Amino acid sequence: MKKEEVPQDKSNLSVSNMKELCYATDENGNYTTALSSGWEPKTIALENSIQDINERVEQARNDVKAGIYSPIVYFMEVHKMDWNILASYVGMWVWRVKRHGKPSVFKKLNDKIMANYAEAFEISVETLKNYKGD
Repeated sequence: MKKEEVPQDKSNLSVSNMKELCYATDENGNYTTALSSGWEPKTIALENSIQDINERVEQARNDVKAGIYSPIVYFMEVHKMDWNILASYVGMWVWRVKRHGKPSVFKKLNDKIMANYAEAFEISVETLKNYKGD
């Protein structure tokens, strides 16, 4: 796109007076950089993604409250992780981390494993152990 055609739509960036760096072509056809305050389709996609994340976090909170999942699932969603990412953070196999998502298994975890999860979620072990979906 040409430098003068770089979108300047209202977006989340414009609220904080930030600009996004984009590549465009100048009048000679050479690539250059240009600043954009936003692009409506990108803003809509970002807002939809954030809404989806918030819904997943709320569902995980409700599932912990109902006793369907352990707090690990909630904090995994809050930190925008999936099972593979969380397993790599705590240094365990994915199947094992998924197993820890069950409340009955979670209750039996030792302090060392709890500490690994707490560190990955940047919370205390007590917060992890005592989270009930409230």
